[in-house]
Amino acid sequence: MSKVLGIIAEYNPFHNGHLLHLTKSKEETGAEYSICIMSGNFVQRGNTSIVNKWVKTEMALKSGIDLVLELPTVYSISSAENFAEGAIKLLNSLKIVDTVSFGSENSDIDILNRISGILYEEPKQYVEFLNEELKKGLSFPKARENAVLLYLNDKKYFNILNQPNNTLAIEYLKALKKYKSHIMPIAIKREKAFYNSNCIVDEYASATAIRNMIVNNQFNDIRKVMPRLAYDLLMQEIENNQYVIDISKFEKEILYSIRRLSTADLKKFPEVNEGLENSIKNAANSCNTLAELINIIKTKRYTQTRIQRILLYILLNITKKDMYISRKTVPYARILGYSQKSKALISEIYKANPKIALITSVKNFFDSSNNKTYKHMLNKDVLATNIYTLAYKNDSVANLDYTKRIVTI
Repeated sequence: MSKVLGIIAEYNPFHNGHLLHLTKSKEETGAEYSICIMSGNFVQRGNTSIVNKWVKTEMALKSGIDLVLELPTVYSISSAENFAEGAIKLLNSLKIVDTVSFGSENSDIDILNRISGILYEEPKQYVEFLNEELKKGLSFPKARENAVLLYLNDKKYFNILNQPNNTLAIEYLKALKKYKSHIMPIAIKREKAFYNSNCIVDEYASATAIRNMIVNNQFNDIRKVMPRLAYDLLMQEIENNQYVIDISKFEKEILYSIRRLSTADLKKFPEVNEGLENSIKNAANSCNTLAELINIIKTKRYTQTRIQRILLYILLNITKKDMYISRKTVPYARILGYSQKSKALISEIYKANPKIALITSVKNFFDSSNNKTYKHMLNKDVLATNIYTLAYKNDSVANLDYTKRIVTI
């Protein structure tokens, strides 16, 4: 069997930094095929994808990815831990992936592995440090970072867990340990354009910067930092008014949903605890904009990213029960697109794991499968797309998950 590379990404949108990561990953692994586990229309940090998942798939395929599988919505909008676990479980289930490559601010795999080991094993002293930090009213990510530094007591671990791509890399490594995966990890150092940076360095810019450029109509700058074919696809969607800048496009839907729910109902959503449901309810009853809502709720303990994730859970009706089920479930493998050369790869997946739920048609899957858990999770993907397209400026088209064909190049 050929060497197969796994990549976990959002491609929101696909830019030159992603292309560099893919190129370096192929060079380091000698992989002949690449499989991307990609989030769909909503993404992990509590926001929307700039373009829909089929356009992102085409961007990825035209930039060198061979097979794109969707990370189900219940994982893709979850915490870094559940996002990483879902993606690693899916890669594992294919049984043909040799390596997984991720971009991170620190590419020292030993340092990242050391931290992931602590978070996986949770030694007693680390847990004691963590509880002490949480008592200070810190957010969980900050309390965890402090606890790890106190436990390791080594300066070389400073500024690791406060970098978003390092955090995801560590969660991938932790998931590989948890599931005793044979997949080998490699870390590619992220350079020049970092997450949330608004700068252009040479021909590189972060996805955040590109989305800001779209808002400010800086299309000549965007052209410089994206592969040409990906840029053309992005511009086509913008010209057709079929793009969604951010979660604020669902402002009224979110406010209405919160106002009609009781505090007891709000407690059923993930990451809502310690009385946070009261703050959410009171804020929704006293403001009319999403920005104001978030500003009222957020504190040192509850970050804006966490609040935005909660708002997505509410919008998409994803509950704590749904998240519990997702943690106990190996995701189905829904094909969004593939290159002609990867047809052989799909056959190899079937051979390696004949029991895998490899979905090529949503309608056929609902008609033929008896797996109620998968049907429930797939319904969340369908709902997510139907809600996402409501933000289009022209006529919204419902049920694209049934009508859109698999992207092939």
